[in-house]
Amino acid sequence: MTAADYDFTISRLGDPEVASPIHLSKRFDDFQANYVTDDQLVLYDVEGDNSQLESIRSRGILEKAGPRELIFYRPESLHAAILTAGGLCPGLNDVIRAVVMTLWYRYGVRRISGLRYGYHGLLAASEVPPIELRPDVVRDIHRTGGTILGSSRGGGDRTEQMVDQLEAMGVNALFAIGGDGTQKGAVALCREIERRHLSISVVGIPKTIDNDLSFVERSFGFETAVSEAVHAVAAAHIEARDAINGIGLVKVMGRESGFIAAHTVLAQNDVNFVLVPEVPFELEGSNGLLAHLERRLHARKHALVLAAEGAGQELMARSSAEKDASGNLRLGDIGQFLKQNISRYFQAKGEAINLKYIDPSYIIRAAPAVPSDAIYCARLGANAVHAALSGRTRCLVGLVNNRYVHVPMDLAVGKRRGVDPEGPLWRDVVEATGQPPLMCN
Repeated sequence: MTAADYDFTISRLGDPEVASPIHLSKRFDDFQANYVTDDQLVLYDVEGDNSQLESIRSRGILEKAGPRELIFYRPESLHAAILTAGGLCPGLNDVIRAVVMTLWYRYGVRRISGLRYGYHGLLAASEVPPIELRPDVVRDIHRTGGTILGSSRGGGDRTEQMVDQLEAMGVNALFAIGGDGTQKGAVALCREIERRHLSISVVGIPKTIDNDLSFVERSFGFETAVSEAVHAVAAAHIEARDAINGIGLVKVMGRESGFIAAHTVLAQNDVNFVLVPEVPFELEGSNGLLAHLERRLHARKHALVLAAEGAGQELMARSSAEKDASGNLRLGDIGQFLKQNISRYFQAKGEAINLKYIDPSYIIRAAPAVPSDAIYCARLGANAVHAALSGRTRCLVGLVNNRYVHVPMDLAVGKRRGVDPEGPLWRDVVEATGQPPLMCN
């Protein structure tokens, strides 16, 4: 049977005529969650074959990842290289291990180099020589956090020098494990490789704790980050609940995307106010955060605030031109900013509060992967090897509709993915916290 043979029609008792007590928006430009309408549909059959190309082309066609019958390289002559770049993230060692084990045992590749400290390992190979990677080297590395290769930011713009080094080393396949900046560097490498007409495959594996790469449902390390953030939020809740006028304040990662904060709220369910970069808010005024926090404190005697690091940047005075080594704008510290302003607000009113601030950011980054992430890392690494050995390049391996697929690097780094303020995730977050849909006057 095909999907067309199933009847998905839902029986109804009659036409609905009573207004719902749940107040959502019907607009699409007001930063508030919307009602679901009867004309919004979800496809059941997300796979097809060449005979159905015309009918499914409009749905967007992604190439499915996995081992091919025919491959491009002769494994016995292949030299593979692996690098990890950008900030640390749970699961890096798991991915390295998966790539090495698949290359070695599935394909018989015996030359595998681990480049040290990201792209700097290509720029200064004489100063930090590569590590020879074998199964005995990587066998137990997944039990610890971090990366045995080391990591760093920057360097990805010195493209010609890096391709020179790849040629000098005789590398045929490069696995770039990293987030937005790493994959942009990989795209630049691919352009130079193409310009020189070289047969070097470059395959990316999406690592960003913020889960913000486009066309990738989930980047590895994200579920571990949420699991660790839940512990911090639980501790802050206990501190707030067990004090007189207790306020727990937690900051988690999320430069431009609030996925960690949003998922942590739903996993822990004790947060009263969550702040993310995608949704504006104000501090002052009757509909500002401070007034709502005061009302919550008077009603329940404790409150919990969770903020993503990129939230509220427009409220802080900072240099908009200053950037880090990866080219990202340096953010103001929203955690310290909120701590100071909450304390100031209640002090001015003569009300004593007990405020505890927790910033678990770097603890989260260094944690080993939880089982669900470890499984994901193993499968991403294996599928990245299958892609490279088949001769595919300028792509990364990701998950779409719970299928492993090949995503063009250029698409993945075209723009960052964020929480949709009018989508179902944010709607559920607002309902879980009980906060106003929009804290702006």
